[in-house]
Parts: sequence; C-alpha cells; structure tokens
Amino acid sequence: MPQQPPVRSSPARPQRPDASMSLITNVMDHSLDDGYAEAAARRKSAGEGGLPKTLRAKLGLAAGLVLAALVVTVGAAQARVSAPVVAKERQELIDRVDSETADADRLESTVDKLRDDVDARRRAALKSSGGSAEADLVGLLSGATAVHGPGVRLVVNDAKEAAGGGDGANPRETSGFSDTGRVRDRDMQRVVNGLWASGAEAVSVNGQRLTALSAIRAAGDAILVDNRPLVPPYTVLAVGDGQRLSTRFQNSADGLYLHALEENYGIRATISTEGEVRLPAAPSVIVRTAQPKLEKTGKGTS
Repeated sequence: MPQQPPVRSSPARPQRPDASMSLITNVMDHSLDDGYAEAAARRKSAGEGGLPKTLRAKLGLAAGLVLAALVVTVGAAQARVSAPVVAKERQELIDRVDSETADADRLESTVDKLRDDVDARRRAALKSSGGSAEADLVGLLSGATAVHGPGVRLVVNDAKEAAGGGDGANPRETSGFSDTGRVRDRDMQRVVNGLWASGAEAVSVNGQRLTALSAIRAAGDAILVDNRPLVPPYTVLAVGDGQRLSTRFQNSADGLYLHALEENYGIRATISTEGEVRLPAAPSVIVRTAQPKLEKTGKGTS
C-alpha cells in the first residue's frame, strides 16, 4: 500500500509583542481625524496676523456704544442750542396773539360805544318828531333795545359723564362721553322756536339777544349765535307771562322734544318762572336792502 506523502506546513512566523494592541496604537498615533485636523488648520490660518474672534466682537460692541453716545451728545447739544430760538419764537407768537386780542377788544368796545351813541341819537330824533312811542316799540320788537320783565329761565346742558365721574369735570373731555349726549344747534333752534311760539316777547341765549336776523348754527362741536360761540350750559331767558309761557312751552311739540332728549340721551334741562329777567340789546341790527313800503294816502298832488 502506497504511503501518503506527509503534509508540509510552513514554519510559524514570530508575532510582534504589540500585535494585539493595533487599535489602541492607531488611536494614539492618529488622535484627530482628518476633518478635525482640517478645521483646526483653517482656524489657525484665519487667525494669523489678526485678533481673536471674541476680542474683535468686544471691540465692535465698544465702537458701537461710542458711536451711539456721540450721536446722543451731538443731538443734545443741537437741542440745547436751538431751545432758546424756539422759546423766543414761541414767546413772539404769544405776544402777537395777546396784542391782536387786545386790539380786537378795544375795537369791539369802540363799536359798542358808537352803537349806543347811534341809538341815543336815533331816539332823540324820533322823540323830537313826535314818534317816541312808536320808536320804542320798534326798538323792543327788533331787539335793538334792552328789555326786562317777567319771564322764564331755561337752562339746557350736555349729559353727564357716562363713566360716572362726579368730579365736576367737563363731560365733553371724557372718553366715555357719548356724541348723542351733546346739545346740538338744532336742539337750541327748537327750544328757541318753541319759546317764541309759546308767547315769548324777547329771547336771549347766554346773553346773546335774538332778533329776526339771528341765526343759530354749529361750527364743529360749538354752537354759534350770530357767529359768536357759546359754551354749555346754555341759559335761555325769555320775557313773557312766566307761568303761562312755561306751561305752554312744556306742553308744546318742542317742549316734548326737549323732554325726549332728557329721557333718551341724558341731556339736562330745567325751566323756572322768574319775576324779572333782563335781556341786553342785540349787538347789531342793520338792514341794508329792505325798505319800508309807504302807504298811499289817496290824495292827489297839487
């Protein structure tokens, strides 16, 4: 039986003592991978010849604060320099307003004196011609003459503050004041017309005598009587038979209208009879176009 050849084996190579520690050796030899090494090199190259990033940020912040302080300082200096100029201009405007107001007051006083002088001369002329009684009646009816006598006092005012502030402040200036709580020019028109229709012989509103030429209008929130602004409360004086005038007005359509304003919108109104009320003359009763119609006597001319 043939004999099998023997199996040959190569002699075993001797192992390195640290062969089993190759992973640890690799980690020790390459502690940073390529990405970390590249990033570190990039930061190092960017920082060469410059300041650290943190220091640069601090310096930028400091520069911004210095610039802001400089701007504020310059602005304050300019305001300090211009303040006297603004104050001077403001004072000049105030002085001009005061001066013009004083001039207007003097002119108004002069107009009143001239008007009184004209009225006196007209009465004297009519008296000398025997028409004194008729002239007085015309003056009373036209409003050119101050009058006094029994009558009524009617005070109409805006509604109270809706927010309930009983401190006496002007309700128009409060945020809770409703626009429907204001007395309007049309309301005063109805009040005055109602008094005329109820038998009033002379009427004034806040001291402004009403005539056939008078107008009650509005300018914004203000009520104007003959172009003169009035402020609430509105005091209406009417000459007439006091008790009868008061009763007829309150029972009239205009009196009921005023009562509806009280009930629905809180507008305040009080009426009282007076033994005597005094009404001034109208500031101006001038007719430029209308002419009296002369009656024909039927007598022929010679």
